[in-house]
Amino acid sequence: MNDTLLNVARFAFVFILPIALTAGAAVALFSLGALFYVLDHPEELHRRIEAAFRRPPKPARDPGPDHYYKAYWSRDSSHQAGEK
Repeated sequence: MNDTLLNVARFAFVFILPIALTAGAAVALFSLGALFYVLDHPEELHRRIEAAFRRPPKPARDPGPDHYYKAYWSRDSSHQAGEK
């Protein structure tokens, strides 16, 4: 039991600890870069915060059957070029 626990501790120290430290350093550098970016461009941060709370645009509606516009592919053959 003691030997198994010692093997797990060695594995964690040799394999998992360096990975955790490297990942932590990468996150810290990314956070520092983001902080400097925000300090350089505060107006963009303001725009992003406002955009997060803005309502999404309304979905497009289909025009009714009596609408003046007809899609090219849905026109009948009487609307071909030169015919009236």
